[in-house]
Amino acid sequence: MGSDVLRITVLGSATPYPRPGNPCSGHLVEGGGVRVWVDAGTGTLAELQRHVALGDVDAVWISHLHADHSADLLTAYYALLYAGLEVSVPLPLFGPAGIADRLAGFLTNGPERSPVEQAFAVEELYDGHVAAVGGLTLTSRAVEHAGPDAFALRVESESGLSFVYSGDCEPCPSLVELARGCDLFVCEADGEVPGHHSAAQAGRSAAAAGAGRLVVTHVGSGVEPGEAVALAGAEFSGPVAHADPGARFEVTRRSRTPGRTTTSPASSR
Repeated sequence: MGSDVLRITVLGSATPYPRPGNPCSGHLVEGGGVRVWVDAGTGTLAELQRHVALGDVDAVWISHLHADHSADLLTAYYALLYAGLEVSVPLPLFGPAGIADRLAGFLTNGPERSPVEQAFAVEELYDGHVAAVGGLTLTSRAVEHAGPDAFALRVESESGLSFVYSGDCEPCPSLVELARGCDLFVCEADGEVPGHHSAAQAGRSAAAAGAGRLVVTHVGSGVEPGEAVALAGAEFSGPVAHADPGARFEVTRRSRTPGRTTTSPASSR
């Protein structure tokens, strides 16, 4: 995909555990001639392969180390090293401090530490971290989430198209700053509790950032997707959608207004 298009495919949006037909948090970001797997929640590795072979993924970015955002790195490790796939290893992996040892702690089954670094070229995130992957620039900002270090992500193409993903966090200035003027803002809506946005708060963050379009994801139990969209839409005047598993959102240079194809999980398989 050229630098004049930025495409985001929802691999899953369930919280805090996968549901039938909906894995946990994960996205495939395509643009600038590369593909980036953003968050690897439970079940997302299988869904990723509906769209791209694991060997064609150019990098992985992880917002934080809760299992519903990172657990499929464990099975990806085995796929990269032991499944006989045509892959280039180590695969660049951007994640919070300690991510390699966290993976090794689970994967090691004997006296020698599992060779995590043979599968992943780990680069630890920090507030303001910037990385270039092909024609995409990935900028990470620390955000406020209960528990582990957590980051939000801004992806920009060479032509200036932009996508921002909140990860898991409560409303905070750093997220609004990162999302300022973005074309597409994907914001979690797990509930109005410490460390998370509610759907209404997601709308307020999008409005404060002047985002072009909002997609609510990671919607908490007790709130239906349509209700979450309505609650966010009451606070944000732009287009609002839900991160249905399998949905694709595109930003193009011509329109600079993200548009959603009507791909459903069933029709994309």
